[in-house]
Amino acid sequence: MSIFSTGCSAGSSSSAAKGSDAEPVAATSNALAPQLAVAAAPAGAGAPSAVARPGGGSDGASAPKAAKSSLKVASFDQRSGRAVIAGPTGSGAAKKPKGIAPQPHKSAQPPQSAPGAQGAQPGGAEANGVAVGDVIASAPAPGAPSGLLAKVTKVLGTTDKGTEVNTAPATLDALLGDSEAKGAVPVDPSSVKVVPLLPGVKASWTKPDGIHVGPQGAKVPLGNLRLDVGASIPTPPGSPVKAEASAAGYVQLAPEVDFSYNGKGVGSTGGPGTASLALTGDWSSAWELKGQAVATTADKPIKLPFAKLHADPVIQVGPVPVVVNLDLTCYLQVDAEGKISVDVKQELKGDFKVGGAYTWGKGWTPVSSSQMNATPVTATASAAGKVKATLGAEASVGLYGMVGVSANLAPYLRAEAEGTATASSNGSASASGKWAAYGGVDLTGALQAQLKIFGTPLFERRIPVDILHREWKLAGGEGSVSVPKKR
Repeated sequence: MSIFSTGCSAGSSSSAAKGSDAEPVAATSNALAPQLAVAAAPAGAGAPSAVARPGGGSDGASAPKAAKSSLKVASFDQRSGRAVIAGPTGSGAAKKPKGIAPQPHKSAQPPQSAPGAQGAQPGGAEANGVAVGDVIASAPAPGAPSGLLAKVTKVLGTTDKGTEVNTAPATLDALLGDSEAKGAVPVDPSSVKVVPLLPGVKASWTKPDGIHVGPQGAKVPLGNLRLDVGASIPTPPGSPVKAEASAAGYVQLAPEVDFSYNGKGVGSTGGPGTASLALTGDWSSAWELKGQAVATTADKPIKLPFAKLHADPVIQVGPVPVVVNLDLTCYLQVDAEGKISVDVKQELKGDFKVGGAYTWGKGWTPVSSSQMNATPVTATASAAGKVKATLGAEASVGLYGMVGVSANLAPYLRAEAEGTATASSNGSASASGKWAAYGGVDLTGALQAQLKIFGTPLFERRIPVDILHREWKLAGGEGSVSVPKKR
């Protein structure tokens, strides 16, 4: 079996994160596994290509050696599993990488073709440097916008665009072998596609050369993406309260992809000894909820998604381009009870991490953590009732188009009152009746069966992430009292 990985991209459609090229590290033996660098792959057509083939072990299972290659995925048909592998000029005359001798390929039984292979020109077990058993790892390419990880099951022949092959799904352990890799790669904010779902949503970031993109006055640190939103919250149908509350604020985050792999498997099942995939990063937000909220939302909070974000950053794990698929939906959610008018403000800063970790013998376990700190707040509530406003993000992280981790990060404000109350973090306050305001954060999620892409055993059902819940009191009191502003 031969293994090759390509770092080709679909030209301008690629959203690979920018970064430095990570040089491949070749394995010397099974006893001495390589430590592979983990870094962001260069963007666009400059992404490197590589060929990795067995190191000469008689069983064909020794760690792959890596060398750069000009092979690229020219096209891919997701329905049939057919791909066209092209050389440097896009022709069928793909050449083997220099420094690697052709390897014999064992084929005890003719490989089964993928659906749709009938009628294709037969090409045998090998053609133009592409052979049955090759494992393809490609950055986003035509027909494979989320990247491609597949094994060649049949060589169909050559076309004017390259060598046409049938493929089947593959796993990362076939490429990474017994090597080790660990690192966190920031997602380039300029590579994130933002689709506003409400009027007035604006995206901002700052590039290294100092060019600012987004609304005037927004100060965005390097590596951060900021979304500003202002929206009205309608009352639910049939509500006796014909009023609306308005919400305005921003979400700012600096997402990173945390990846690790250790191919020293244990036991007869093979596969890695450990592996992990997580989304992590810094978070900050500031928002205000003002006006008369709904009379009641019962058990159906009003949820307003205001922006969808998508990116396909490519991280270079030694010679292998690993495509990470990141989706985020930012939303505002309000849950209210009673006739309550509110004016609540809060700023939050902190970090988060959500994902999964695999250990041989124990399987997959969820990973979740979040530390948030509140800065000065104003909370006002009149009449009687309760309201909770959440400004959060639903996220999914996957590899090569297969979702592996889902998460919901939900920082919130909530207020409750009997009567009228006002408080400010500068020390001034007045109240008549009972009142309280709280800040908090909830983090939930699940691991998906598609994490088997690491080469780990398949688990039968989703594994829920342990619910993380933190809440802190911002202000509160009772009776009739007025406290002057602190000097």
